[in-house]
Amino acid sequence: MSKTTFFLATLLLVSSLSFGQSRLSPDGVKLERTLQMINGLYVDDVETSHLTEAAIRAMLLELDPHSTYLNKDEVKAMNEPLQGNFDGIGISFNMLTDTLYVMEVISGGPSQKVGLLPGDKIIYVNDSLIAGIKKDNQDVIKMLRGPKGTTVNVRVLRRGTPQLLDFRIVRDKIPIYSIDAKYMVDHHTGYIRLSRFGVSSSEEFLAAEKELKAKGMKNLILDLTGNGGGILQTASDIVDEFLGAGKLVVYTEGKNQPRYDLRTTSAGSFEQGSLVVLVDEGSASASEIVAGAVQDWDRGVVVGRRTFGKGLVQRQLPLPDGTMIRLTVARYYTPTGRSIQKPYEEGNIDAYNRDFFNRVQHGEMWHADSIRFPDSLRFKTLVNKRTVYGGGGIMPDYFVPVDTNSVTDLHRNLIGRGIVNKLAIAEVDKNRARLLKSYSHVEKFKSDYRIPESMITRMKEMAKGEKMEWDDEQFRKSEQFLKIQLKALMARDLFDSSAYFVIINDENDLFREGLRIISNPGVYDELLNGSFSVARK
Repeated sequence: MSKTTFFLATLLLVSSLSFGQSRLSPDGVKLERTLQMINGLYVDDVETSHLTEAAIRAMLLELDPHSTYLNKDEVKAMNEPLQGNFDGIGISFNMLTDTLYVMEVISGGPSQKVGLLPGDKIIYVNDSLIAGIKKDNQDVIKMLRGPKGTTVNVRVLRRGTPQLLDFRIVRDKIPIYSIDAKYMVDHHTGYIRLSRFGVSSSEEFLAAEKELKAKGMKNLILDLTGNGGGILQTASDIVDEFLGAGKLVVYTEGKNQPRYDLRTTSAGSFEQGSLVVLVDEGSASASEIVAGAVQDWDRGVVVGRRTFGKGLVQRQLPLPDGTMIRLTVARYYTPTGRSIQKPYEEGNIDAYNRDFFNRVQHGEMWHADSIRFPDSLRFKTLVNKRTVYGGGGIMPDYFVPVDTNSVTDLHRNLIGRGIVNKLAIAEVDKNRARLLKSYSHVEKFKSDYRIPESMITRMKEMAKGEKMEWDDEQFRKSEQFLKIQLKALMARDLFDSSAYFVIINDENDLFREGLRIISNPGVYDELLNGSFSVARK
């Protein structure tokens, strides 16, 4: 039996999880012999490994939308964000008009140690010209990343310096952070935005929480919008901060997997203050575990739109050649017993992936009463006995529709063609020293800086260069939001990622509603007690 044939056969052992028995089932024998006959009799040479991978992928497609096969590159790409670090030079960058523009230099990383600065443009990497040449982000990442201890030489163009600067950078471990933003909204309310649930996410959360409490935080807005999930244990660790010891956070169970409970282990550091969790249609998996536990225990108010609806647990099963199967082995359930997995038909992945468009068609993104849950999926929360539902994501306690008032075709095109981002980067690149001298911290930049008309003039020129039709009426409709976006992008370049959210959240309806609720104890308590009418949302 060839090596690749063995991979296929391995999938079909009678005991699919132990990989310890050697006798194939009748179906396994059928597949193995089919592959042998193709190898021995087919008219042309074939890539056995490609056939094997195609067979594995096709089988998994028949199961559920989240059972998948990953090749070696896909395994590496999947693990990096969850493991919390990679080997590299320690910058975030933007490919601006085919030039690598350094957006951020990670504190304590290899690039900072040698003197690379935000605003630098990397022209050469190891004597290879990368400026003015069509390269996507992945091509550049491959050139800059490499094993810890190896060296990469870069040549940099810096504003105000006529000649290129040479840097020799020794690659090192670079942390991937899960927290996009943490700041005090007012004297008593903190804001933390979590983008993923990785290995280090709970430690990052604890550090952010401690920092904000030292600044006077009594209430917390936890932003999980767009957070696609990650490690289940990490989600449980974060819920641990909000609940007392011994509380059920989530449990998993499957046909071949006995029930497994995850409970809080000790008294949390934030059990008393008001808590609002922001979610939307992009909040999935571990995000739904956090939102579900907070909701089921009546610990806080969930604000936003119905979450994605992923309630299936995957187990990572490595294969002998470094590839992997992520096989669904169980469902997870919130503390009240809700499964929040949205419906799916076996083998019909396309229909599953169209769920978002179906929500749009049904009007769900704008009207809470367009969502219908059957009575069979009705549950009661554990403390205040409020009605909640399973079977398709977490329905928030307070619904916030999508805001389309300021979005126009002109706005979408300016964003889609990168004009807004390029304009913000160019403005900071040209005036960084002056801006930092005038605005030493983000709060002053937020309150005092105004987008000059010269930037809008350049925006029109850039749109013309892209052969875009400029519509003055559409611009007037989108003008305020566009200027806020420009200002937020500039703040991120000048300060850090938190600065972006300090500014852009002023135009974020989910954030604004969450802040209004957490700042009004009467409304907050009504929502937690179930006395807030749906019709008023």
